Amino acid sequence: MRIAVVTDSTAYLTDEQCELYSIYRLPLSVIMGTDAIEETSITNTDFFERVKKMDSLPTSSQPAIGQAIALFNELSKKYDAVISIHLSSELSGTYNSIASLDTMYEDFKIYPYDSGISCSAQGYFVLEAARMAKEGAAIGDILQKFEKMKVTLQSYFVVSDLHHLVRGGRLSNGSAIIGSLLKVKPILYFENKKITVFEKIRTKKRALKRIEQLLGEDVAKRYPIVATIIHANAEAEALEWIGKLKQQYPAIRYEISCFGPVIGTHLGEGALGITWVEDQTKV
Repeated sequence: MRIAVVTDSTAYLTDEQCELYSIYRLPLSVIMGTDAIEETSITNTDFFERVKKMDSLPTSSQPAIGQAIALFNELSKKYDAVISIHLSSELSGTYNSIASLDTMYEDFKIYPYDSGISCSAQGYFVLEAARMAKEGAAIGDILQKFEKMKVTLQSYFVVSDLHHLVRGGRLSNGSAIIGSLLKVKPILYFENKKITVFEKIRTKKRALKRIEQLLGEDVAKRYPIVATIIHANAEAEALEWIGKLKQQYPAIRYEISCFGPVIGTHLGEGALGITWVEDQTKV
């Protein structure tokens, strides 16, 4: 079976990765004033610079359904099926829109997949699906691998201003807890596909140290790990953190990625996080 792999732009894979692994992307957009901008067409630096000059914060929107249909029409000419991997359905309607198309074709099957997460953690699923599809794996094998990956998948992040998440309704119970979090730097994570508070920490420095401890607990389990540092226009801080982590846990394979415009809209500039999973290249 010839299987295509599709994801949305919030996996924040590079153009080189998509080309190398034949991955197709559906871009989400940011709404900045009267402009709707596909996030793949604006750099993170330019995005955050524009945000600083705006009177109100931007919003985000999912890919147009017509755009998805046009892509699948093209893919149906070359492939037998597509596995379409998207950010958490609790953050965006993208997954549900794609799922609504799964019976549209007779000889081309669409398998929508809700990653339950976003950014590089979502990207881990996409890259593994592309690798397996290239090797001739069946859809069932790929989905089974996803379930195994979820066992070791972890993601934690810290934001500079929680109001972005609360305003956009992306923080679980955000309005109820915001008052108690104004003077702390909570560690956030995904639980049941939603962003929520993992632990309340007094300072960002201590929050990052706590995340390092969590990573160390998994390192102690002695399975190969790939970890990705993710930042919202804070590359220098991300690189500094990678340098520190490499000294503590040199056996890990490290990568760096970003919270791009759509996710950056909800996290705010300066957000810093890390995600890791069992390194599938060494399994």
